Amino acid sequence: MINVCCVYYGNKYDTKYVDVLYNMVQRHLTVPYKFYCFTDHVNLQDIIKKDIIFKKFPRFDMEGWWNKLQLFHPETGLEGVNLYFDLDVCILKNIDCFANYGNTDSFSILKDFGQPTTIYNSSIMKWNNSNATAYIWEPYFSDRTHYRKHQGDQNVITDLIQNKKELLPFPDEWTQSYKWFSRTKPRFSKNEWTFELNEQTIVAVFHGKPDPHESTQEWVKNNWK
Repeated sequence: MINVCCVYYGNKYDTKYVDVLYNMVQRHLTVPYKFYCFTDHVNLQDIIKKDIIFKKFPRFDMEGWWNKLQLFHPETGLEGVNLYFDLDVCILKNIDCFANYGNTDSFSILKDFGQPTTIYNSSIMKWNNSNATAYIWEPYFSDRTHYRKHQGDQNVITDLIQNKKELLPFPDEWTQSYKWFSRTKPRFSKNEWTFELNEQTIVAVFHGKPDPHESTQEWVKNNWK
């Protein structure tokens, strides 16, 4: 059994994003799992009638993407191995390989799309709080003033896991940016975005605009539902 997790905070996305992520996991994961949504929306379980465990964040004094770091909080109630997806991903194929990757102590994460040699992208992660709480949550929380100077949660996570023996990044070929298909040739200019699909890709990751519901690409519309 594995815990599949997502975070729904504020009003950046419509509640449909939680529903669609659950649907994609249902279609593409055959490993037994429980689906958790950590949220500040107390009535979300009345809106989305799916087999989802809705949980409040352990702390209520964090905002935006910083809440993703609460996944490593010792009071999340997440026992065993966890597999996290951002709400703005598009799952295209079977994701058992993500669930089975590494071992129960591994910390797996994506290499970033724009800066793959220096930063990790936290859109997909796999970890176990039996060890990750100690090397992510505890140092982060003990020095939040310092870490809040970072650009975002993935920069904090990069700092805290880059030298850990548990680090085992996911293979690059499993994921791509929606805007460009190869990490070796990032395309920062909108004029260079061609939105082509790499046939090896299992999960496409959206970062910045556009969002999945705004995509006009058939390969997205056929899978993000």
